[in-house]
Amino acid sequence: MSKIEFYTNPMSRGQIARWALHEVGAEYEQNILEYGTTMNAPEYLAINPMGKVPAIVHNGNVVTECAAICAYLADAFPDCGLTPTDAERANYYRWMFFAAGPVETAVTNHAAGFDPAPEKEMMFGYGSYDRVIGALDVHFSEHDYVCGERFTAADVYVGSQIVWGAQFGTMPKRDSFLRYRDRLTVRPAYIEAKAIDGALIAQAQANSAR
Repeated sequence: MSKIEFYTNPMSRGQIARWALHEVGAEYEQNILEYGTTMNAPEYLAINPMGKVPAIVHNGNVVTECAAICAYLADAFPDCGLTPTDAERANYYRWMFFAAGPVETAVTNHAAGFDPAPEKEMMFGYGSYDRVIGALDVHFSEHDYVCGERFTAADVYVGSQIVWGAQFGTMPKRDSFLRYRDRLTVRPAYIEAKAIDGALIAQAQANSAR
């Protein structure tokens, strides 16, 4: 199986994709892109016309969007055991797409100071920030992971949203979220991936201070 080309910036959602790459044990070559320059270069726009990271290229196929990358990698490396069983499939897709749609949109809108007026909530796919947070809280109050009691690729994506939400204050620190965060952040693949991005961030900051 060919090595994966991984396009990222350490201060981006590329951290999610790197964690997924480490969870599946994939060999990859990183390509660090910069905002406003190499992300908008013609060479990268040919890979992702959105000019954003992350993206992976595997066997000539481009995959963008973090949720898609997580699901793709789990399928491409089935021996890692991160794909859902038949019994887990409904929750796997339900909550991964919930995080990619309602969670991502509600949290970023709320952080930017925008929340739909109650009479206009029906116009928005997520309804309201409070509904989104409440739905996640109910699920993780009843289950250890997205699919119940077992870690899958969906936890890389959904979990990243909750880990970041707790870290940056874009989500409330519900007990269910903190317990879930603590289960994820001790995983060896998470620690390995975070160490790489942390070192890259530190180097970039040192370079900019010169």
